[in-house]
Amino acid sequence: MTALLIFAGLILLLLTGIPIFAALGLTATAILLIFEGNIGSVADTVYAHLDKPILTTIPLFVFMANVMIRAKVIDDLYDMAHTLIGHVRGGLGVATVMACTIFAAISGSSVATALSVGSSAIPQMRRFGYPKREALGVVAAGGTLGILIPPSGPMILYAIVSEASIGALFLAGIIPGVLLALIFAAYSVISATLRGGERPPFAGGDKIITAIRKSIWAVLAPPVVMGGIYFGIFTAAEAAAAGSVYALLVAVLVYRNFGFHDLWHCAYESMKTSMMVFMIIAGAAMFGHAITIIRLPVGVTEMVSHMGLGPFGFMLAVMVMIFIMGMFFESVAIILITTPILLPTMHALDIDLVWYGVLLMINLELAMITPPVGMNLFVIKGITDAPLSDVVRGAFPYVLLMIVGLLILVLFPQLATWLPYSAGFGR
Repeated sequence: MTALLIFAGLILLLLTGIPIFAALGLTATAILLIFEGNIGSVADTVYAHLDKPILTTIPLFVFMANVMIRAKVIDDLYDMAHTLIGHVRGGLGVATVMACTIFAAISGSSVATALSVGSSAIPQMRRFGYPKREALGVVAAGGTLGILIPPSGPMILYAIVSEASIGALFLAGIIPGVLLALIFAAYSVISATLRGGERPPFAGGDKIITAIRKSIWAVLAPPVVMGGIYFGIFTAAEAAAAGSVYALLVAVLVYRNFGFHDLWHCAYESMKTSMMVFMIIAGAAMFGHAITIIRLPVGVTEMVSHMGLGPFGFMLAVMVMIFIMGMFFESVAIILITTPILLPTMHALDIDLVWYGVLLMINLELAMITPPVGMNLFVIKGITDAPLSDVVRGAFPYVLLMIVGLLILVLFPQLATWLPYSAGFGR
């Protein structure tokens, strides 16, 4: 009953529209005042959670993405993918998924991916006869890959709250991310083949070489970051720093369109985003501390034990719960509400936190394209002025495809865990 009251109170606060960090902080304060009579332990708790070197990855990865976008390094991605495979039946859909995958590995943001790629891809697909709903759906779904493919903001946040390895989670997201991209691409080809329709002409070898040459700096960014982590050259924090330096060098020396004003703008935007995340982490620290004081996670663990749910049954129940929550709440809120409560139970059931993290990210991807509050749905509506109903219907097949991908990862955890553990990360 205590858990239900806390959960209901937190949901009501979030539904009022107040910031996530404020809702978490107010809930935690109320719990501590009711059960402890004071909030004297809050300062030490917040400081302990923010005094972590790994938090430097947040502003550095955000800065890297801002520089690449500001310098227009990203603009060449869709042109390259379109030139390379646009002439194949369904090739424009595949090119869109390909561009989304690479952009996601740079920006770490689903909304930014859908916005940037969609602005170029949707008009092109419509021009060559793609049905409107399908063009809207493939961009909305492809954009969600920003949550799963590293460097992912929600993945970093989950790692901080759960104390799982960020490096291991980054590597764990690669194969599932590519798997989902391949599923999306296969659907685009099959759908286009069944539908027929016009195909763009083959661009020619010279144009393909030119497009690859122009986009190579954007394409190389993910291998620079993730390759260094996999081969043990640098840690996740050092990878973020290396990525930022790489982005600056490309912007200044290759594209030559990046001045001091651009640098100030990127730094300012990165600071605003990072401070917002740090405030959320502080609120999550307070919430986690408060529910630990009242032994709520222990109670959940005991309840699961009495119900006789094994790891598989528990994971299935959690995935259904998060899917339902995703229809109403942002991904950040879901991570910060559920993780502190579920963590002791996952430890008790010996559930791999890296594997769970990947499943959580896929479920959060689903939240981005499921109404009524799927963010990518509104982003696509905003850049196209299409009716929201068309965007929802276009994204619906991809919701089913992502559920299939989620089930594959549930049945075959090695798809998520093989790469990080082969790189030397332990459980």
